[in-house]
Order: sequence, then structure tokens, then C-alpha cells
Amino acid sequence: MNFVQLEGDRVSLIPLKLEHAEALFSCAASPLIWDNLPATIRHFDDMLAFVRTAIAGKERGEEFPYAVYDKSLNRMVGMTRYLRISESHKNLNIGWTWYDPEVWRTAVNTECKYLLLQYAFEAWKAVRVELITTTAHTRSQRAIERLGAQREGTLRKKYNGRDYVVFSIIDEDWAAVKERLASRLYAPPPS
Repeated sequence: MNFVQLEGDRVSLIPLKLEHAEALFSCAASPLIWDNLPATIRHFDDMLAFVRTAIAGKERGEEFPYAVYDKSLNRMVGMTRYLRISESHKNLNIGWTWYDPEVWRTAVNTECKYLLLQYAFEAWKAVRVELITTTAHTRSQRAIERLGAQREGTLRKKYNGRDYVVFSIIDEDWAAVKERLASRLYAPPPS
């Protein structure tokens, strides 16, 4: 498996390194980020541990974490990852995504997901991509639905005693999802 840096018009998804921890800590200050995630970053040491855990998962081949760089703001604005990578079944998850609230409801998340999905389906040849969020995280659920993912159901007490909603995009869905996302991201401005 060979995941690479991904480039969009607004964002760069940069393979996570330990030296990104300081920039990520700077954009992770809002407690709103952590309200619906099973982790909380309050101190720099928390971010160091978070980044080290992600890198250890990468070294085991279980995940591939990215730091999200916003070209418009000229700084890091969050993280995202490929998770639960199954080479033999050609499926994976996209998750552990969080952003500085300054970029919520901007093109950042849409372009990140577009780049991750495009690479997963077109380069890695995935047959299934899952996106999972907590039942309480309705903002995340709406964002996943806007991507064109299909809601599959609820997993009760799946991780950390929380209930999660599972969404998926399969290879047969990708062309329509890609067109939908591209039209939102790259449509010419109205004249």
C-alpha cells in the first residue's frame, strides 16, 4: 500500500509527521472540536501523544494519517486519516477528521473528502469506503450525507461505549459522488 500526499486547489493533505504536532496543536484550541470525538486535546503533550498514536498506526499498516494544510490561510487546520485499511478486501474508512472551527462550512472538508475518495477509488482501487460518526454528532452526519454517502445503520456501543452511525460509498457509487463533489468544488462562478 502506497499512500501519498494529495493536492487540491485549497488544501494539501500531507502525510503526518511528528514535527506537525506544534502546528496542529495551534489549530486545535477550540473545545468545540472535541465535543463529539473520543479524545480531547488540551495540552501540547496531548497532541504529541495523538500524533504518535496515529504514526504508530501507520507503521503497523492499519491507517494512514494526514495533516490538513489550508493554502488560503497558509497554515495547518486539522487532521484526517484512512483507517481500518484492508488490502485483501479493498476497503477502508475515512475518519478521525477534525478541523479548526475557522474552516467549518468552507470547501476544506469537501475538498479533503474528494481527494481521499478519489485516491481510494481510482489509485488504490477500493470497493468500499466507510465513514463513521457518533449518533450525537449531527453536524458530521449532515456533512457525510452531503458527500453522497449512504447511511447504513447504527452500531451500538461500538467504540468507547458510544453509538456510531455508519455511512458508505462503494465503487459503483463513486462516479456519481465524484461528479457531485466536483460540481460543488470546481463549478465555474455564475456569470
